[in-house]
Amino acid sequence: MRKPEELRSHQWFGTEGLRSFSHRARTRQLGYLPEEHLGKPVIAVLNTWSDINPCHVHLRERAQAVKRGVWQAGGFPLEFPVATLSETYQKPTPMLYRNLLAMETEELLRSYPVDGAVLMGGCDKSTPALLMGAASADLPAVFVPAGPMLPGHWRTEVLGSGTDMWKYWDDKRAGLIGDCEMAELERGLARSPGHCMTMGTASTLTAAAEALGMTVPGASSIPAVDSGHDRMAAASGMRIVDLVREDLRPSAILTREAYEDAVATVLALGGSTNAVIHLIAMAGRSGVPLTLDDFDRIARTVPVLANLRPGGRYLMEDFHFAGGLPGFLTRLRDAGVLHLDRPTVAHKTLGEQLAGALVHDDDVIRPLDAPLAAEGGVAVLRGNLCPDGAVVKHIAAEPHLLEHTGPAVVFDDYRTLQRTIDDPGLGITEDSVLVLRGSGPLGGPGMPEYGMLPLPDHLLKKGVRDMVRISDARMSGTSYGACVLHVAPESHVGGPLALVRTGDLITLDVPARTLRLEVDDAELERRRAQWQAPPPRYGRGYGALYQDQITQADTGCDFRFLARPGEVPEPYAG
Repeated sequence: MRKPEELRSHQWFGTEGLRSFSHRARTRQLGYLPEEHLGKPVIAVLNTWSDINPCHVHLRERAQAVKRGVWQAGGFPLEFPVATLSETYQKPTPMLYRNLLAMETEELLRSYPVDGAVLMGGCDKSTPALLMGAASADLPAVFVPAGPMLPGHWRTEVLGSGTDMWKYWDDKRAGLIGDCEMAELERGLARSPGHCMTMGTASTLTAAAEALGMTVPGASSIPAVDSGHDRMAAASGMRIVDLVREDLRPSAILTREAYEDAVATVLALGGSTNAVIHLIAMAGRSGVPLTLDDFDRIARTVPVLANLRPGGRYLMEDFHFAGGLPGFLTRLRDAGVLHLDRPTVAHKTLGEQLAGALVHDDDVIRPLDAPLAAEGGVAVLRGNLCPDGAVVKHIAAEPHLLEHTGPAVVFDDYRTLQRTIDDPGLGITEDSVLVLRGSGPLGGPGMPEYGMLPLPDHLLKKGVRDMVRISDARMSGTSYGACVLHVAPESHVGGPLALVRTGDLITLDVPARTLRLEVDDAELERRRAQWQAPPPRYGRGYGALYQDQITQADTGCDFRFLARPGEVPEPYAG
């Protein structure tokens, strides 16, 4: 157990000298008594609350519960506002700014007199960003997930945000519903604070954070407006004080075994393809090499056990009351998948943490002998169209499309696709393969969630609801369909996607894990010789830093200077 003089904050407040005197005087200026903070663990509460982030709009109140827990455990909380990454509003995509929040997190923790941190987030990019920054700073930390919103409702239908948005928008384009119905759906789709209540990217990443061992047990599925969420926030505040006293840091928790368990969890949940990019980036910050091959290897060892939309039937509130992630992980424990001897922020071992956890509904959290799918929900593809890999969420696709050959219809950018997709002159049929390029990490920029390409309205009116679609973009975890994503290298840097022409045959074979452009190598070399790199998008600012440092999807889209190993000195506080 650490003594008060061994705390990091002691350098600022507890030593003799002019600087320490100044720090104490300024703390009095803030209105704090000496006995409120001197000798106590100082806890940074990093809050991504914002008026324009509906996923996090309740975190202003939850921060008070976190502080309550810190005070009760004998710590001293300080709230820090950090960048909010609102999936709903931020353009061109919050993925452009994930690394910016990771940098802010790391540097705030390093430069201020704090001994540990509570990280508050949940909307898609905030979870990996906060954990990446905390892993790099390596101070004791606990993650507080924002929690899913309540289920949506429309007439007799229970709605899942995102998933049902796509569904009913296609119904409108097909002429099956009109403006009045859409206005009703608009009011009923998202009806409380919190992130998407399907197994979209937000729920996938917060579940991954819990599986990694960075939350208190059961935290990731508590509905945002449930009183249990307040209690979880307070418990997290209490726990972080003990973690500081024990000096238990992320480096002891975020091990190779933890990341493998998080990958297995994501795949067994039928989680978002975005988790592939984020977990690779997070692991890199922890000094753990994690690759697409690891995802594909683990996918073949775990079944899909969560009957959750978009691949299944239920929503996150159902999952929570069916046992939440602790109950879910007992299934993987019984399958012999998990590493039970590793530590978490709450227990000495994961095995200890799962003792007593139960599943209460076998239809929501399936038994091992009745899975939703026999293999993990994401497949990694290789081939001449994606030499560095691509991914597809095959459990959310129509099965007949998982082995398909068809002619490409190519779009050079998303705006052109939006403007022309319904043009009958393009000759698109249900056998066509829609190809979008210019939407990767550099081309997007930021790799926007364009990957669920819209289908032509004439096909929607015929009842077609899925086609093979290929891009270097991402897609929302709430999306569905035979969408091949994250093609690497991206077209913007001259990857093979840049060489595809309308009419070329493309073969997708998910069982064989291949994606192939049926064009001979000599022709591809001729096309490559004619290809010209697009000009840089940014002449200055953060965008210029981004385009200079961003890596490709298969390596996590981190910044090179952040992902590389190297020492960073502690600041001198005297």
